Order: sequence, then C-alpha cells, then structure tokens
Amino acid sequence: MWSSPMSRVAYQLCLNLCFFKVQSSVSLEMGKIYVEGVGEVQEYVDVCDYAVGLSRMIGGPVLPSERSGHALIEQWNPVGLVGIITAFNFPVAVYGWNSAIAMICGNACLWIIAKVLEDNKIPGAVCSLVCGGADIGTAMARDGRMDLLSFTGSTEVGKQVALMVQERFGRSLLELGGNNAIIVFEDADLNLVIPSTLFAAVGTAGQRCTTARRLFLHESIHDEVVEKLVKAYAQVRIGDPWDSDTLYGPLHTKEAVKMFLDAVEQAKQQGGSVVYGGKVINRPGNYVEPTIVIGLAHNAPIVHTETFAPILYALKFKEEEEVFAWNNEVKQGLSSSIFTRDLGRIFRWLGPKGSDCGIVNVNIPTSGAEIGGAFGGEKHTGGGRESGSDSWKLYMKRSTCTINYSKDLPLAQGIKFQ
Repeated sequence: MWSSPMSRVAYQLCLNLCFFKVQSSVSLEMGKIYVEGVGEVQEYVDVCDYAVGLSRMIGGPVLPSERSGHALIEQWNPVGLVGIITAFNFPVAVYGWNSAIAMICGNACLWIIAKVLEDNKIPGAVCSLVCGGADIGTAMARDGRMDLLSFTGSTEVGKQVALMVQERFGRSLLELGGNNAIIVFEDADLNLVIPSTLFAAVGTAGQRCTTARRLFLHESIHDEVVEKLVKAYAQVRIGDPWDSDTLYGPLHTKEAVKMFLDAVEQAKQQGGSVVYGGKVINRPGNYVEPTIVIGLAHNAPIVHTETFAPILYALKFKEEEEVFAWNNEVKQGLSSSIFTRDLGRIFRWLGPKGSDCGIVNVNIPTSGAEIGGAFGGEKHTGGGRESGSDSWKLYMKRSTCTINYSKDLPLAQGIKFQ
C-alpha cells in the first residue's frame, strides 16, 4: 500500500490540475463552461481526499476456520497495471476516479502525472500517457499485460472493448451510456423540479452520461411543468465557455450537431412536437439550441435512443406502476430520479419493483453524483462501478488464505484420508 506517498501525491496533483486543467484544457478541448470545469477539478480534489483516507482502511476479513489450529483470511493485492480509457466529456474527473483509487491499491496506471510522482520519489512511469484514437484503445484492450481495463464511453464501443478483453480472459470495468429519466408526480415540489430538470438536461450541453433525456410528468401537471420549463430554457445564458456568466456552451464536434438535428427530425416524424429549440445557433462553434419535445409515446424509437445532445422528451403518465416500468424499459440503467412527497412511493422506488438503475435519486436531478458513492449502472451501462463505496475491490485481486499453525493436519469437511 502507498498510504503516505499517496497523501502527498494527491494534494500536489490537485494543485497542479487546478492551475493547468481548468484554465486551459477543459474548455478548449471540449467546450465545457468555466464553472463546470472548476467543479470537475474539485471532483478530482475530493476523490484524492477520499482515496487518502481509504488507503488506511483497505483490508480483508478474518474468517472462522472449520479446522482447529487454522486461520482463514482474505488478502487483497494490486492487480498490476490499470489501463484507463476516458471520455471527452469529463477529461479530469473520470481519470481522477480511476487513478486515485488504483494507485492507493498499489497499481500502476496508463496515463500521466509523472512530475508529481517523481517529486515524491515514486517513478514517473507509474502513471504513463499514451495519446491516440481507436487504434490505441484496441491495442490496450487486446494486450495481456493490461491487468484491468477501465473504459468510459459509449455502449457501442464499450461492447467491443468488453469482447476484446474477455477474449483474453482479462478484467474490464465499464461505465457506458445512460438514457436517464426524471419522474415527476402530482405531489412534487415544482420549485425543486424546474431547476433540477434544467440542470440535468442542459448541463454540459446535454453531454453527460447522466443527462436527463426522458421527463415523465403526471398528466395532471404536464402542461404546467412544460410551460415553466420553456420559460426557464429561455433564460439560459449561451456563450463562450470561458465567460463566467455562461451556463451553456457548444457541442463537442460537428458530428454531434448532425446527430442532434437527426434526432430532432426523427422525433417529429414519430409524432413529437418541438416546444422549445430544435435548431442550430448561428454563431461560430458547434452551438445548438437546448430542446424540449412533447407528444411522443414512451416507447417511440427515438425516446429509446441515447443522443448525446441537449434534447429532452417530456412524456405523460397516469399511474406509478406504469411509469416505473417505463423508466426500466430502456436498455441502459445508469441514473434515475423521482420527485414526490409520498414516503411509501419513495421506498417502492428504491426497492426491487422500483428503478433498475445503478443511481437512484429522490427529489434531486439525475446528474451530480458524489464521489463517496459507487458510480456506474446496470444493463447496457456495463455494470462497472468507479469512485466510492467498495469500488476499490475492482482494482485488486483477492486471495483466500488458510494458515495451519498447529502440528496436526485436519482436512476440510471432516474428510479422513489415511
């Protein structure tokens, strides 16, 4: 374990990132607004803090042995080399989750923080950087020297990565797509619903895996909520990501703009009506209007498609049972939220007949997960967990160890072999 060196590394690393990443790379690289860039680096600071404490608590249980004079323990050891393939939308935080936990577990990582490591008398090669595209990712997935491959990205690419890693019986940690829903019941506090939905749907210009893409509204409040959301959308400050007043920046690429336009057109063809947005903004950069679509069926093909863009489908429902089922009917299972004051409904939502997602929220949006809780999802989201809880176990290998400290040799299950 690297408890003491990691303590120094974590804080120096965070300082370096605060001065470098926020003020240059994040906004320039993917167009994230300044305040979200600051928040992303803060997330790295927080996970380093978390990892420093965790490094002194990792341990395995001591189990009672059925054989007298024997001790039975679990020993956790580093897997070795952790390959980290991160997505464009969180270039700092996702790497931070993986590297901080991986390093306090005793692993080397394929990324770069060489100077900070060397300043703390740890070889810089412990974290190495490789730049490239799909060719580099393929090489990492197929390389048997990669003991664990952590991949964050689309479900389509994640499936290819998983197959390549599994073919060599390697380990993979997958954090893939999300088609996340917010459910608003008739008793919800709309003062919470409107800003929560706005942040979840428009934050990072809809380019989060936890972005809200489906908004299920009880039929009794549907029109009121849509009207309030349209007014809120009209107040979103669009502009230069480096301007501290900007709330909404550009999409990452021209291909993303095309996907946005294609999705809007498909929504119209499938019976939807655009009540806000739906167009490209006439200004330099990949800017599109944040968009609200109403009138679609819950099972419309476009509603079941994750489009990495700021399009929100507002849908009507009548009963709790049906809307819980609609939340679960998409292939992804990352994040989900309900807004209600009904205590019984809250616990049904958290239980086995409620949400099937890895992140299940009540009266908060689908995005904005904390580092103390394991981050990830079920089904086509990949099943992996990063950051908090017991996710450290994915970065280690477990040995069940039996020690005979007696002079006898009793066998398990009382077997006699003479």
